[in-house]
Order: sequence, then C-alpha cells, then structure tokens
Amino acid sequence: MVSEMQSSMTTDTVFTVRNLSVYYGSLLAVRGVNLDIPKNQITAFIGPSGCGKSTVLRCFNRTNDLIPGARIEGKIEYHDQDLYSKKTDPIDIRRRIGMVFQKPNPFPKSIYNNVAYGARINGYQGNMDELVERSLKGAALWDEVKDKLKESGLSLSGGQQQRLCIARAIAVQPEVILMDEPCSALDPISTLKIEELMNDLKQNYTIVIVTHNMQQATRVSDITAFFNAEESLESSNKIGFLVEYDLTQNIFHNPQNKDTKNYVSGRFG
Repeated sequence: MVSEMQSSMTTDTVFTVRNLSVYYGSLLAVRGVNLDIPKNQITAFIGPSGCGKSTVLRCFNRTNDLIPGARIEGKIEYHDQDLYSKKTDPIDIRRRIGMVFQKPNPFPKSIYNNVAYGARINGYQGNMDELVERSLKGAALWDEVKDKLKESGLSLSGGQQQRLCIARAIAVQPEVILMDEPCSALDPISTLKIEELMNDLKQNYTIVIVTHNMQQATRVSDITAFFNAEESLESSNKIGFLVEYDLTQNIFHNPQNKDTKNYVSGRFG
C-alpha cells in the first residue's frame, strides 16, 4: 500500500516512478514500485537489508546500467523525460544526478583536484578557483581545508572525506544528489555534520538518501519510503517491494501498514 501524500506536500516533481521492476539477469530484485520524488525535499529510503533500497536509488542515475545483466521494466521519468529512453544520454544523466556512496571515495589527488575533476572533464569554462571554493563552502568544508588545498584528499578524516565527495558531486552543478548510506562508516560527530549539511543542501538540491538509521531518517527527511522483501517462490533470492510512502512524520508516528509499524518500532529489521 502506498499512502496518499498529504496536500501540504504539493511541490514540483523531479522523478515519477511507475510500476518499476529491476532484474539482475533472470532474477527479479525489486517489483512494482510506484512513487514520486518532489523537488528540494529529502526523501529517505528505509527497510531491512536486501529489500532493494539501493537498487532503486541507483536506477535514478542509471548506475545499474554498469552491472552486467541489470535491466528495468516499468518507467522512470525525470522532469517528464523517459530516463531509460534510447534518446537519453546516461552520462549526461549522471552529471545532472550526482551520487555519494556509502564509503568515502576521494580520488588519490589533491583536495583541489578532487573537486575540480568532474568540472574539468565536463568542459567547465568558468573560474576554477571560484568553483572549487564555492563547492567546498557548499559542502561545509572550506574553512577546514582552505589552507591545504594541495594536500591529498586521502589525508582528510572520514567525515571530511565524505564532505569532499559531496563537494565533488555539487561542483558539476547537478540538480539531484543521491546518497547511499553516506554516514554508515562515520562517527557520530561526523554524521551530525553530514545531516546538518543535507538540510542546508536541500535549499538548492533534491536529495534521496538510503539509510539503515531510522533516527537519521526522522531527523533529516521530509518524506520516507519503507521497503520490505519477500522470499521468491522460484529461487532463493529476496524480492524487494515498496510497502508505504508518506510524509516522514506519518511513517514514524501514524503508519498505515502493519509491517511499517513493526519495522519503525524495532520489531524486525
């Protein structure tokens, strides 16, 4: 069951997902997902391991295309454009829809060149120094690294590395930032900084985050999608599906589905 979104959430829609199913070869990984992702909001995907949260997230910038045998059925529209049309350039899509991964993955380059990398390969013609500074400020990292821009990005702490990866993502001026468990490898203080940053970033970006931390979902997200999984009758794999999608306050305080209530109350997962 997908809950009716309250009228207070009326806003522009960035992604429209209809009857999305994802396969890896012949194996069905996720089935029948329907949801809309609104602009300048933070949408959280929650659910137990193996329920397809990250699989669905990767569909939004077509990084599943890089996995042999991966394919989708159904439709995802990005501003009314078919994201999987043969006319759609996946490289352009990945520039407009950035990704921040679970483990910080700075390049073995200087802090400056980490941020500038994507802009350079996309042919950025503006002032690179200004872009790097603006991106690092946007990622709340500038004051900590402005005097050591020539040092390796790998020399930073884990939390700083993740913010560097966020700076790298926003330097190519995307509209959407996808975050796949961006705080799972970080300490509580770094996690809090990333969460504060997300709330700042949503003024200019649409954010979709996968998280196993339900407290994090309640702290940062406007909307929450709860996914679950069931055993396949034909194979040993699990098939993920969307159970409920609503305002975060409704998902955690007044869920309409019994499984949602059991998950957010800690009875399973």
